[in-house]
Amino acid sequence: MQSGPAQQSSTVHAAGTVLWRYRGTGAKREFAVVHRPEYDDWSLPKGKLDPGESAPAAAVRETVEETGYSARLGRYLQSVSYPLSPRRTKTVDYWEAQAVGGSFLPNSEVDELRWVRFRHAVEMVTHDLDRAVLARFRARRPGDSTLLLIRHARAGRRGRFDGPDTARPLDAKGREQARRLVAQTAAFRPAVVYSADRARCVDTVAPLARELRTDVVLEPTLSEEAYALDPGAALRRIQEIARGGRVAAVCSQSGVIPDLLRWWSARDGMTLPTATTRKADTWVLTLRAGRLIAADRLPAPSPVAS
Repeated sequence: MQSGPAQQSSTVHAAGTVLWRYRGTGAKREFAVVHRPEYDDWSLPKGKLDPGESAPAAAVRETVEETGYSARLGRYLQSVSYPLSPRRTKTVDYWEAQAVGGSFLPNSEVDELRWVRFRHAVEMVTHDLDRAVLARFRARRPGDSTLLLIRHARAGRRGRFDGPDTARPLDAKGREQARRLVAQTAAFRPAVVYSADRARCVDTVAPLARELRTDVVLEPTLSEEAYALDPGAALRRIQEIARGGRVAAVCSQSGVIPDLLRWWSARDGMTLPTATTRKADTWVLTLRAGRLIAADRLPAPSPVAS
């Protein structure tokens, strides 16, 4: 007997946060746990990605929609998956996130929010998967600075550009990649934007700088040509930026980023699965006391399917 066409399985992609803030003026943290009346459960803030939306952007958007608090993403925590039906799975990516402003108002999705100590959050959440995410938060050392290392978006071919290579601009796809990088990168709330002094690098982060109402700061040491001549100058400069006390976004090139990642991870005893960096990819580097403790790659944001 012939069987009918096989039913395809599907995955629902979502993103969420372990949202925290400092208690009063002290250094101790408290954590947000939300009550969803539709499910009558206590959980961490999360929700589905919109079409074409990146997971970091969705994590921040869903957090503010459910809690009323704006968030700054920090270290990536983990991905969890669970079945929605025999052929549908939900996968949620979680980041730790600091609340940076806002206030809670009951809404259609969440009717109560409580700020509680960590152990109370573990006790309150209904689902074991949320407890696993909180356990990952506890197990990972917190960082004290974040560096966003971005490879420039797609540029036109060198042979087709009638001008110096330093001035070669982004092509149409690259301009779209740069536009779509804004929401993903802004989820980490960079305070300053740096770029190698190449048009395709500057053009990649210019939309982000406009969104943040700041200027792009040129960094000549971070171009491929400068790095080949004096890699030490680039390494010293990127460490200065990382120690600056502010979240920074830095755009550079393929001849710089992988080598820099290999050097940094080797110096600080980290093992990277790969240093491969495609156009418009972002590496989120988490540091503590100037030492690299995490490096997570965000792929270039996907275009909206037509």
